[in-house]
Amino acid sequence: MRFIPTRFHGILDYVVGLLLIASPWLFNFAAGGAETWVPVVIGLGVLLQTILTDFELGLIKKIPMQSHLMMDFGIGVILAVSPWLFGFADHVYTPHVIFGVFSILASLTTHRVPSRAFRSHNVHDDPLR
Repeated sequence: MRFIPTRFHGILDYVVGLLLIASPWLFNFAAGGAETWVPVVIGLGVLLQTILTDFELGLIKKIPMQSHLMMDFGIGVILAVSPWLFGFADHVYTPHVIFGVFSILASLTTHRVPSRAFRSHNVHDDPLR
């Protein structure tokens, strides 16, 4: 069931992207290895993806919302398994798993298209714009 509006999803994306970038220092696991850089790089990717998505809070509007949600799902899987994939699960795994599961759940519960009001005010002549 999809119940999260795309506008709210956009707000979450900006907040979660910034939290991912700051999480190694906020949650005290910044050791300089993959445990540190995986959330930082993914956080930067989340912010870039949000800026480029064609929805209420996107700035450049190149990525369709459905593609954004598929990428969120993939990002969530990678983030959730990263402690074992990159071998730092003995040091830290909880923040990565929580952020990863959150991303997966958000991708599965967000509306696939922006609101009708957004679509009617932002009609695109060229879908690849």
